[in-house]
Amino acid sequence: MSVNKEITRITTSTIQELKNRKEKIAMLTGYDYSIARALDEGGVEIILVGDSAANVFAGYETTLPMTLDNMIYHASAVVRGTKRAMVVVDLPFGAYQGDINDAYKAAVRVMKESGAHALKLEGGVEIIENIRKIVETGIPVCGHLGLTPQSIYKFGNFGVRAKEEAEAEKLKTDALALQEAGCFAVVLEKIPAKLAAEVSASLHIPTIGIGAGNGCDGQVLVVNDMLGLTKGFKPKFLRQYLNLYEEMTKAFGQYVADVKAVNYPNENEQY
Repeated sequence: MSVNKEITRITTSTIQELKNRKEKIAMLTGYDYSIARALDEGGVEIILVGDSAANVFAGYETTLPMTLDNMIYHASAVVRGTKRAMVVVDLPFGAYQGDINDAYKAAVRVMKESGAHALKLEGGVEIIENIRKIVETGIPVCGHLGLTPQSIYKFGNFGVRAKEEAEAEKLKTDALALQEAGCFAVVLEKIPAKLAAEVSASLHIPTIGIGAGNGCDGQVLVVNDMLGLTKGFKPKFLRQYLNLYEEMTKAFGQYVADVKAVNYPNENEQY
């Protein structure tokens, strides 16, 4: 689907309107200019410049190595590639969990240097005052609950979160706290579908699910995963729309063969 290029930039108000009229929100991650252009033209409402770039772009095991400089670099490229989509950027691990003023400075730096439109922070009541401070200064914030990858060493694995009643109740409390603190949306990652639907119904702000069922107000996937670029990664929640890894490998192999056979460049491909 190609989108009318006359459409103006999507904002937090647009996202709220989608929830109000019960229209699902489409979010995908993006890390570079070329993919951002395609995401924008394809009609994605929100492009998340995720710290998942650590995994799919840089090859790290976790998201923890990402720095503010890394995130600003990727976010700037994505912003330059978009005209319509709202660009949301992850604040990386260590940039906002401590001193409230350090969190604020990190948030301001990302917004000023990247040109992005909003930030995403992982966590609930533990960081609520830092979120409140950032929101109060005029920076839109999207929350993130459930499986929060920056806390993977605390969890010990990438399994489903909030299956037990105590953790589920805390997630509900956290979601309401994020809403009260001024977040414009909340990502719910890898939690039971029933719980995600319940939380979504309890909030007036939108929820964006990943591995959280279809009861959320929108969905997000890592773009490399849904395009089939991440070889061998096939969790239950992932729908792979293409197998680009295989297609690219074939194309590269054909290029090598053509060069070896002196079939490229041909007479029409030289000056």
